Amino acid sequence: MLLTALTLLIFLSFSVEAKQKDFYTFKVVNSRGRLVSLEKYRGSVSLVVNVASECGFTEEHYKDLQQLQRDFGPFHFNVLAFPCNQFGQQEPGSDKEIDNFVRREYGVSFPLFSKIAVVGTGANNAYKYLAQASGKEPDWNFWKYLTDINGNVVDAWGPKVSVKEIRPKIAELVRQIILKKKEEL
Repeated sequence: MLLTALTLLIFLSFSVEAKQKDFYTFKVVNSRGRLVSLEKYRGSVSLVVNVASECGFTEEHYKDLQQLQRDFGPFHFNVLAFPCNQFGQQEPGSDKEIDNFVRREYGVSFPLFSKIAVVGTGANNAYKYLAQASGKEPDWNFWKYLTDINGNVVDAWGPKVSVKEIRPKIAELVRQIILKKKEEL
């Protein structure tokens, strides 16, 4: 009896570990210091971006990211922005300063999270997952990961690929969600 219970316990612990993680299984801290489960975004497409306020890519990316959020979000799509100061020290402010800046300058309405590391030994676990799943690790600000409704990485792009260039891919994923929901009615 004890052996059976022990065997079952070992099996259950292995099956929990074996459960495949996806981006939405992680928890992160938002820009206001609250722990947030990314699970709340499951069922929608997400564009995950490491952002910086003082980068040459800032203006174009923030404007285009906000336009994406306006056009497709928040029911089927979300931009999820993670400030990062690892590349060129171009995100030096506090979470509150960053939050105030992007809302004032770009009217950002998409979720903004606490400043994190996206590469190296101190990288945030959600970003470690994105890099591993895509095989692509950020090497500068405004690296973009597109995840599907199940939190699986669809594709990844560096900062030189504009948001406008990837918009058709996002539009197609959002279209698939809408069509599926219509079929279910």
